[in-house]
Amino acid sequence: MAKKKKKIIKKKKSGKRGRPSKPRKPRFAKIKVQAPKGIHDILPSEQKYWDRVRTIVAQVAANYGFERIDTPIFEDIRLYIKGTGQGTDIVQKEIYSFKTKGGEHLALRPEFTPGIVRAYIEHGMKNLPQPVKLYSIGPVFRHNKPQTGRYRQFHQFNFEIIGDPSEVSDVQIIQVFVTIFKRLNLKKFTLYINSIGCLLCVSKYKKSLLSYYRHRFNRLCPDCKRRFREGSLRLLDCKNEKCKRLAAEAPQILDFLCDECRNHFKKVLEIIDDLEIPYILNPYLVRGLDYYTKTVFEIWEDKEDTSQGSLAGGGRYDNLVEMFKGKSTPAVGAAAGIERLINSLKKQDIKVSESEKPKVFMVQLGELGKRKSLKLFEEFQKKGIKVGEAFSKPSIKSQLKIADKEGAKIALILGQKEALENNIIIRDMTSGVQETISMERVINEVKKRLKK
Repeated sequence: MAKKKKKIIKKKKSGKRGRPSKPRKPRFAKIKVQAPKGIHDILPSEQKYWDRVRTIVAQVAANYGFERIDTPIFEDIRLYIKGTGQGTDIVQKEIYSFKTKGGEHLALRPEFTPGIVRAYIEHGMKNLPQPVKLYSIGPVFRHNKPQTGRYRQFHQFNFEIIGDPSEVSDVQIIQVFVTIFKRLNLKKFTLYINSIGCLLCVSKYKKSLLSYYRHRFNRLCPDCKRRFREGSLRLLDCKNEKCKRLAAEAPQILDFLCDECRNHFKKVLEIIDDLEIPYILNPYLVRGLDYYTKTVFEIWEDKEDTSQGSLAGGGRYDNLVEMFKGKSTPAVGAAAGIERLINSLKKQDIKVSESEKPKVFMVQLGELGKRKSLKLFEEFQKKGIKVGEAFSKPSIKSQLKIADKEGAKIALILGQKEALENNIIIRDMTSGVQETISMERVINEVKKRLKK
């Protein structure tokens, strides 16, 4: 009878020197992530510029009697198609739109004005004392071609005066932006201004303008050919060099203003002269949005390279509220791009001071020292005393090094011994002299030393 073969079971190989092998760590799929094209991060090193702009905008708004309004970053797309204009570049090429699961057709905010006008009507602001003066600050979205100074998500501050037909409101909007730029110490900028009149003026002007371009149609760029077919004043606003040369010879809208629009613009210029705000009259300035009437303006940085675009722009829009089925209401407003403004501040080498660093620095050692330091840190905050810290650092030497680098005048040292005895060491960072005092006295002692 044949013997059965024994089944040989191989032992798993162990690690070096007989130790069992370590279990392998689970592997994860790795992907490279970065910001989508045309958007940017605002890093901590940049925040001092943003804080400065936001602070000055808020201060100037308060001084001129404007109240803040925040509208959603997306709205019904019809708001922008109707308000901004079907034939504008914003609606034709730049707007970000999407449909929800419920079938709503929405769009990311490409500008502030239509949303603010919608809010004015929806919340019955016509019943408030007129005019209503509002300002906003936040992100807007356009599918621009990414380049220097142009992003797909960028930020603006926006000012509106709704409910006043007078020339004073036109000028006050201009004055607000000039004041903000001056408060930011921006040195080189120029105001360009024009009037495009009312609907009657524009109707007469368009006939003359289109007649001029009809004989030059083949020399226009593709965008301007589309604008010609739509009868758009944006023919005068094209950045193409050939189209710019054609626009320079086109009829001027100032020759077609009715008496009311001419008188309005004359008074605007007189008030600007009284305020001694320098300006250049540009008879071909029309702006890129369909809702403008009468006064339009732009503020540009004085420099040879104008690829960044204007720093601010706006004008009067007396028909927009009525266009959204509101009561006929005159209005004027403008917006400025914050990224472009900050870029100009940097190019003109305008220094922006950082927030004041704490003069007191908390230094801790050991578990008990850290816990008591955290509690003391909060007590200083309640008293309005700014205190620096490096709680993640374990050694006193590394913490004192940071305190010295940050320019602290006083270091508060709390180790295990001090924590047990309810004491704390106060160190003069200039002289190196140290003194141990009770924890109850430390806040008053720090206040006394800071006064010196």
